[in-house]
Amino acid sequence: MSSSNSVTVQILDKEYSIICPPEERSNLVSAARYLDGKMREIRSSGKVIGADRIAVMAALNITHDLLHNQERPEAPAGGATREQVRDLLDRVDQALTDDADTKTS
Repeated sequence: MSSSNSVTVQILDKEYSIICPPEERSNLVSAARYLDGKMREIRSSGKVIGADRIAVMAALNITHDLLHNQERPEAPAGGATREQVRDLLDRVDQALTDDADTKTS
């Protein structure tokens, strides 16, 4: 791969030059920003010191979130989200109807 396929990202105030296919460039930049954000959160907590330890804690947190979301079969995948929204809207409509009935009685 040529250097034109190289992307420079900044994570925790350090620059990293990474070679990736052009079609993956956007995903790589998004991943780097996400990781940078997680690492900054950990660093700002003051509980973990050192870039290596911060990186490991961020990796553990991200991995935990990923695995937790994979284990939840009820995790919304589009259709489930619509169903939940419809159910919530039905409940809101019912609550508003009940409230209007109470005021007119």
